[in-house]
Amino acid sequence: MKKLLLLSLLVFLPFSAHANWTLNNEKSSLHFVSVKKSTIGEVHRFTSLAGSLKEGKASVVIDLASVYTNIPVRDDRMKSMLFEIIQFPKATIETSIDESKLKSLKIGEQYQTNLTVTINLHGVSKEISGDVQVIKLSDNSIVVNSVHPIIIKAADFELTGGIEALAQVAKLPVISSAVPVTFNLVFTQ
Repeated sequence: MKKLLLLSLLVFLPFSAHANWTLNNEKSSLHFVSVKKSTIGEVHRFTSLAGSLKEGKASVVIDLASVYTNIPVRDDRMKSMLFEIIQFPKATIETSIDESKLKSLKIGEQYQTNLTVTINLHGVSKEISGDVQVIKLSDNSIVVNSVHPIIIKAADFELTGGIEALAQVAKLPVISSAVPVTFNLVFTQ
């Protein structure tokens, strides 16, 4: 009898309590800014993101070959010299989301929180904290935004040599090794 009652309760729980969320690549974005010659800033992005949110565990996979800078030769150089995509084709970001807060949101409501994420990039894993905003767009859609840019330091991920190689090939005196990153991640059920 208890098993039947438990099964009945599970059937009547809202669908969202059981559903997995999938990152919508078409509606999501991840941008970063590079600064060269100490004064020239340029915005770049990755065009291929994948991810999921399941049982409070969120993950995002960045296809590093999808780097887009508006200059094809620079894209190719970043792929080969900086990211070394043959050896390190993807970067991953993992964190936990408070499911109870997410489930309690009504459409249009939002909350802000500080998340600690684990970033695996160029074969190195590091924890970084950042403030995010979570907004419920509809019954089956949420968005997670960076509240402010998150600074990624090249040295933390053994990318300094790649930045130096890019500066040398482009005949630049310097390219910044601290990069601000922003994101807008839309998850749907």
